[in-house]
Amino acid sequence: MRKRAAVLCGAAAVVVAGTFAAVPAGASPSHSPEAVRAATLSWKKCPTTDYPTLQCASLEVPLDHGDPGGQHITLALSRVPHTAKKYQGPLLVNPGGPGGSGRTLAGFVAKSLPKKVAAEYDVIGFDPRGVGRSTPALTCKPGHFGSVRPDPVPATAAIERANLQRARSFAEACGKKYASVLPHINTLSAVRDMDAIRRALGAPKLNYFGYSYGTYLGTVYAKLYPERVRRLVLDSIVDPTGVWYEDNLGQDPAFNDRHRALMAWIAKHDATYGLGTDPGKIEARWYAMRTALAKKPADGRVGAAELEDTFLPGGYYNGYWPHLAEAFAAYVNAKDAEPLVEAYEDFAAVDAAGDNGYSVYTAVQCRDGSWPRDWDAWRADHWAVYEKAPFMTWNNAWYNAPCAFWPTRPLEPVNIANGEVPPALLFQATDDAATPYEGGATTHALLRGSSFVVEQGGGNHGITLSGNSCLDTHLAKYLTDGTVPRGTGTVDAVCKALPDPRPLTAKVASGTAHGSTLHGLLGFRG
Repeated sequence: MRKRAAVLCGAAAVVVAGTFAAVPAGASPSHSPEAVRAATLSWKKCPTTDYPTLQCASLEVPLDHGDPGGQHITLALSRVPHTAKKYQGPLLVNPGGPGGSGRTLAGFVAKSLPKKVAAEYDVIGFDPRGVGRSTPALTCKPGHFGSVRPDPVPATAAIERANLQRARSFAEACGKKYASVLPHINTLSAVRDMDAIRRALGAPKLNYFGYSYGTYLGTVYAKLYPERVRRLVLDSIVDPTGVWYEDNLGQDPAFNDRHRALMAWIAKHDATYGLGTDPGKIEARWYAMRTALAKKPADGRVGAAELEDTFLPGGYYNGYWPHLAEAFAAYVNAKDAEPLVEAYEDFAAVDAAGDNGYSVYTAVQCRDGSWPRDWDAWRADHWAVYEKAPFMTWNNAWYNAPCAFWPTRPLEPVNIANGEVPPALLFQATDDAATPYEGGATTHALLRGSSFVVEQGGGNHGITLSGNSCLDTHLAKYLTDGTVPRGTGTVDAVCKALPDPRPLTAKVASGTAHGSTLHGLLGFRG
């Protein structure tokens, strides 16, 4: 996971995935037991300004799928219905997390795909169990991310104790509040919910499109139900062999690299930001800012931890770089902290939805696989990584540290190796920090017959439907008729990354409209 991607090349051929019979629009449903379940969904209009055709419904599922007669919970669903005569079934979408709300993503995907393609699918979004409008929605400890938090770098025993107490208290609050629910907040349960959604839709097969953690969700679904997968799209792919302690350690060097890429970008635009032309010296000024904020938080709100949180989104999406650079420059050059505080409010401050998302994130991650219970192991591992990658290593450690004290026992991670699923289409940027390149390469090797499309030189997380026409053409072809590119090596197709953004001007906003919308939906840490 820590090895960076090499230069990729090679011509790609094209093949067509296995053909599937399309269900005509308006066709009468069969009288199979699965089709009967479709009556349990009652779709109602729930339009938004951006997505006027959005519909909403809810679905009851067992809390414990092994006990279908026991307690039930509710999943919140959304839909943009198909409009074409040719109907290719439901396209279930997920933004990752774990803990991300997927209801709005349905509208975004339906709007961003070519109209002819989107018209052939019911695009279905959902809030996974515990998330958003689904009930119960988990919120273990409101205000857990209130500022100012202890410095993430445990330079003293007192700082380490303070951070450990925060992590332990969060785990204890979750266990006390949701003792009967936490054992059932995990990827396997969410996958069984997905199959319940499929049954309720009356669909023999699912089409699936997942980002980030949603790629693991999709591959686990394909492992459990390969005969129920029609098409499978994975974008920004987690390493399924590192669930989840190793995956999080693997992010740290990659985020450090992306932070240095931001410093290099600022150096190229010294005329705008006035921070110098040497990336190394600019990075030193950033760490000097961090030290100053640790001693005197800006506006009493932005200390060292909050500064790291504010700059973390720049590792996910370079469209945020101009905003971060402006805040950085204002603080250093003009002693003006207001833009930095504003950036913190825009990119890092955690609201009630964020409290909910983090609660589900920890519940899933801590349950899905084993985490060290001995803090000495965490300390040794993270100090070793920090020596080479200081930007986010300890911040990331404390974000996940409740797993050292989690009240539920871990499950065994799923081996997603699969030779039965139809050809899947995989997308990965070479310099993605949140899901480093090796996760995509590993998943490609484990999914027999899959096709691997790489964005060379790209560092964003979530790369389709973000303005790269090369990537989106492959996506559209696949969703139209199952066409996937085939290369002669380990990579099937290569697309050039979009240019980095320009500094902000009065007339030009950074990034593309779709890119900024998508990355707002995907969020961070997922």
